[in-house]
Amino acid sequence: MMRYLKYSLPFFLLTISLCVFSQKGVKKGEVLYNGIQLPTQWPPANVDLNSDTPLKAPYMDEIPKVIDISVGRQLFVDDFLIEYSTLERKYHQAVKYKGNPIIYPTMSYEKNSGVGKNRDVTYLGHGGVFYDPLDNLYKMYYTAGWRGGLALAISKDLLIWEKPQLNENGSNILIRGGAKYAGEDNSVWLDIDAVKPTERLKYLTDRRTNDSISGRHSLMVSDGTHWSQPIQVNTNQGDYSSFFYNPFRRKWVFSIKKSDTGTRSRLYLETDKFLDGWDWKKSVAWTRTDSLDKPDPHIGDKPQLYSLNAVAYESIMLGEFYIHLGPKNEICNASKEPKITELKMGFSRDGFHWYRPDREAFISASRENGSWDKGYIHGTTGVCVVKGDSLYFPYTGFSGQATDGTKGMYTGASIGLATLRRDGFASLDAKDEEGVVISRILKFQGKYLFVNVNSAKGSLRAEILDENNQVISGYEVQSCFPIRADKTLERVEWSDRKDLSDLSGKKIKVKFYLENGALYSFWISPDFNGASYGYQGAGSAGLDGVIDDKGLLNY
Repeated sequence: MMRYLKYSLPFFLLTISLCVFSQKGVKKGEVLYNGIQLPTQWPPANVDLNSDTPLKAPYMDEIPKVIDISVGRQLFVDDFLIEYSTLERKYHQAVKYKGNPIIYPTMSYEKNSGVGKNRDVTYLGHGGVFYDPLDNLYKMYYTAGWRGGLALAISKDLLIWEKPQLNENGSNILIRGGAKYAGEDNSVWLDIDAVKPTERLKYLTDRRTNDSISGRHSLMVSDGTHWSQPIQVNTNQGDYSSFFYNPFRRKWVFSIKKSDTGTRSRLYLETDKFLDGWDWKKSVAWTRTDSLDKPDPHIGDKPQLYSLNAVAYESIMLGEFYIHLGPKNEICNASKEPKITELKMGFSRDGFHWYRPDREAFISASRENGSWDKGYIHGTTGVCVVKGDSLYFPYTGFSGQATDGTKGMYTGASIGLATLRRDGFASLDAKDEEGVVISRILKFQGKYLFVNVNSAKGSLRAEILDENNQVISGYEVQSCFPIRADKTLERVEWSDRKDLSDLSGKKIKVKFYLENGALYSFWISPDFNGASYGYQGAGSAGLDGVIDDKGLLNY
């Protein structure tokens, strides 16, 4: 039981989670960990995939009267937490690693095998990149050769990767290539808290098991060596379908590509158990591009949602949107150039509805001849891993050209990294004049207030208010020690109060005063070292699970 809890809600919310969740599905009007109440019909079945109107997150119009912040760092990606602010919000993009690419074609089956004449190909497709605490390694599941075999690479530091010999022939192939074996694309999830070791790897692949069955995808599980018999889904949908785990609601979610409407979009299906996710006929319309997604000025095609992967990070779900900008496949095939897809971020607090405030590319295609990531940018299942002060985002890029000069739409693929400050998707910024931000009414279980802030050239102070905006004695801004530092984990302290333990479980507001700085997140921890008890994406080295229970001890 305790092993399972590593992948579920933090211990101090166990009572709440047991009351809220049912193995038979979502209760009517379910209230989530953060106070959001789901609609009666769940999942919603009211999304129009043929519309161009921006989709809304209903919880932004019906914000809970009291927001529970006991789970994870609280990010300022939207106004969910904010009652009042004079600060300016700024969204940030990932920075490409200067040592890219980290994985590139070196093996014969990566250079000259796979489907068609597309050479020099190592790509994620979706694949998966995770930290595995079982052997303290980062593991990358990728495709070797265009539509080739499922391969494994390992690393101790995310930067230097090894292709281990897994077979007598010296290859790093887990499943041989072919439509009836590894499939034509895949999505892999390393479930480090799987109850059964034989189900530690979850695998969705574009692989038929029976040509007479309409579904082209199938589900498998594995211990990393032995693979189960595939279970075929029961309806046909497009390639580049994927899946993820939502630990806030203990659901496996299938992100299914729908492409029979003339444009690419996504369907949604949730299940309690991964192998029960074969019934794709129960899926509902989910999400798409909209009028805020602008065409590439040099291409002019209407943007489409090529794929969508997601992962739990701290207190929210991160969505990695693959935005297809064109040109059409037939044009790229004729020109022997990669199409242009880019990665953009979305955020969700209920696991279904996405808030996409920034339509700038989070990881862009270079569009430069001779560049390894000229176009066709792919992310990965698991989205990102945590390491110290940074988040690491693996991604694929296509150059369109092999080392022998051969050109092609799906030629010359390698894998690189992009990085972002921890919690750094958005910041609330102040210049020389001091600004403030006041939270909505909050409740928490904890003792110590922490922030992720860059105020090295300015200062950050805080005070605690009651629900009526009255300052609580001892937590005045005047008695708060100013923070003048650039830290992703820094404790806020007052001269007259040891901690916030007297306020635990009570309704409060937090008011921050910021001068010449950027505030990224805050949280209240039961631990002096600042453990957030939030989720760490696809893992973090030094943790036994996917929840931050160490704080500064894991930096």
